[in-house]
Amino acid sequence: MLYIDVLSFIYIGNMANNTSQHILNTSANLLGFCLFVITSLHLSTKIESSRIDEFTSIVALLLTLSCFFSFFSIRTKIKLKEQRFETIADYLFMLSLTGILIIILLITLNFIN
Repeated sequence: MLYIDVLSFIYIGNMANNTSQHILNTSANLLGFCLFVITSLHLSTKIESSRIDEFTSIVALLLTLSCFFSFFSIRTKIKLKEQRFETIADYLFMLSLTGILIIILLITLNFIN
């Protein structure tokens, strides 16, 4: 019989060894995307872009924190801390992805108007 746990995405036994490297790499790449958006908005000197600029800065901070926690998860030798750091990095990463989606929608709506 196959049993699927609804909360299995929150806690996986050896999750840090499987996903920490991916979260670290992807978070670092998306951080570069956020910095590119901030730079582009400053160059375009649009008045409406200040809110997008501030929101992008918050997402960049979340991605930086995700990178740190993912790195700590990779480097720690204590299993409990490894799993906690991985879970924190995972949640910060998902929150950052949601923020990036909102930024893309705001930029799109800004260009349409």
